[in-house]
Amino acid sequence: MPPVLGSLVLLLAPLLALLVAPRLDAVSAIMLALVTFIAGVIHAYSRRYLDGQAAAGHYHRWFLVTVIATSVLVTAGDLRVMALAWTASSLSLHQLLTFFADRPAAQVAAHKKFLLSRLADVAVYAAVFLLGRAFGTYDLFAIGEQATALTSVAPSMHAAGFLLVAGVALRSAQLPFHGWLIQVMEAPTPVSALLHAGVVNIGGYVLIRLAALIGILPGAQLALVLIGGTTAVLAALVMMTRVSIKVSLAWSTAAQMGFMLLECGLGAWELALLHLVAHSCYKAHAFLGSGGVVATQVQRQLAAPRARLTVARWVGASMAGAAVAAVAGWLAWPNLAADPRAWIAVSLLAIALAPIFLRLEGRLTTRTNATLVGLALVVALFYAGWHLAFAALLPPIAAVPSAVAVAFALSAFAALFVVQVLVSVHPHHRITRALQAWAFAGFHLDELFTRATFLVWPPRHVRRAAVTAPAPAPARLGRAA
Repeated sequence: MPPVLGSLVLLLAPLLALLVAPRLDAVSAIMLALVTFIAGVIHAYSRRYLDGQAAAGHYHRWFLVTVIATSVLVTAGDLRVMALAWTASSLSLHQLLTFFADRPAAQVAAHKKFLLSRLADVAVYAAVFLLGRAFGTYDLFAIGEQATALTSVAPSMHAAGFLLVAGVALRSAQLPFHGWLIQVMEAPTPVSALLHAGVVNIGGYVLIRLAALIGILPGAQLALVLIGGTTAVLAALVMMTRVSIKVSLAWSTAAQMGFMLLECGLGAWELALLHLVAHSCYKAHAFLGSGGVVATQVQRQLAAPRARLTVARWVGASMAGAAVAAVAGWLAWPNLAADPRAWIAVSLLAIALAPIFLRLEGRLTTRTNATLVGLALVVALFYAGWHLAFAALLPPIAAVPSAVAVAFALSAFAALFVVQVLVSVHPHHRITRALQAWAFAGFHLDELFTRATFLVWPPRHVRRAAVTAPAPAPARLGRAA
């Protein structure tokens, strides 16, 4: 495909999406701009990356189909169109994941992704059918209006909510269905970046579109919190043990997707939207610049070692982070004390800021320490500002998470923080070594799922190997030579 033609199709993709699914409001406009921008950067990168590859034309064709399907999904105002576009983007992505036909690991990853996506299709289509029957319409805006006015919820709506959660979890690489995302690193690097242009993380957008419905389904909310919180914690632990940059980024993506589902389950829709946009830009940049990340990591290893971490230093850094996070929470949430979602957001911000204050050392210059403190304040203020900006884009949705969901979220991330402190203070402790061994193995979750996948429907090259394998030689009769 000529470069000019591909760029023209990419520029016309938003217009085509609006013709097929003309629903443009603030949220869909942000997502459409995000998909178009990231796809444009990846398209330019791919020209150089795949220069000389015989199948480059095949890649570019399916790349454009994936982008167009995703653009239709984010502008869809009809549940049926959204579900069909989701399937189309998954099928076209499969052609990109199998770009290197001679790499068995890439074929296995694409095969597992294909099976999971088809299971997700069944769940999503069943949910769409139940919602259409329950509300008498497939229009997203009409469903939202009716959902907010309901005084009682029919069993079919609860069933649709659980099916929708299942479909989103399957497509968002949640444990134990995450292995394909880790192994898909065998695909071209631009494909890994494209996953973050509204493909693997589009489940969060679908939930945001149905926020009014999810807000009246406490069972679906709790399921999102349990699934997302568990994945976020376990995937973060595994990520800490990885050496490969791309594999570490993949585990980080699984953790971030879990965090996003957790935010949706808690009803923090503005944080989920902010997380979706920020994560898409950051991870696409990280994959495309993974070579530079390797060079930066080498420089860090050659630098002088920092002072030994202690529990006292962690406590001091945590208190400093909590103080700055409280200021940001007070600016972002006027009713901070009465909103459990705000407690979780402020607590997580405090945990995120603690490593910045941990770098403060007496041997550093006053200017360096002041820079670190200023960085923490800027991060917190930006967090509060962007939260307010995204909250203004979404309609007000009154959603109060259950006490169980709040307790689970706080306990999960508190446990993750304690483990982080333990590993940094006592890296050679017996418990630390045992946990590292389990985390390095990915808690053996993917191995179990891969065996089940091969048992139900093995990949083509595995079936071919089983058919062509030589039969064992018959045993000799009589006396051995």
